[in-house]
Amino acid sequence: MSRVLGEVVGRTGEEVQVERGPLGPVQFWRGQSRYVVGEMLDSWVETAPWWLRGNDAVGGASAELVAPREVWRVEAVRAGRSRMSFAGVYDLTWDAAGNRWWLVRVHD
Repeated sequence: MSRVLGEVVGRTGEEVQVERGPLGPVQFWRGQSRYVVGEMLDSWVETAPWWLRGNDAVGGASAELVAPREVWRVEAVRAGRSRMSFAGVYDLTWDAAGNRWWLVRVHD
């Protein structure tokens, strides 16, 4: 089961700080907690649903909302905890237009 995080200012997710390596995120901070990525499970590019794409002049969504976004699914553990018993799966996305990272899903 996965949990989609709440909507914040027109975006789904929670803003996080991420340290990125050559292949993707290597660690991220959620509030005061640091999570270390143990394994990159998948990555892909998401585009907006067809009904959100369109011309602004005809009532379409803004370019920021419909821009493609990169998504990484990672297995990570809170720093200081055992990966064997406390690892979780997280979807992180990079918002190039806003120059920030979002945690968009947590998988149980």
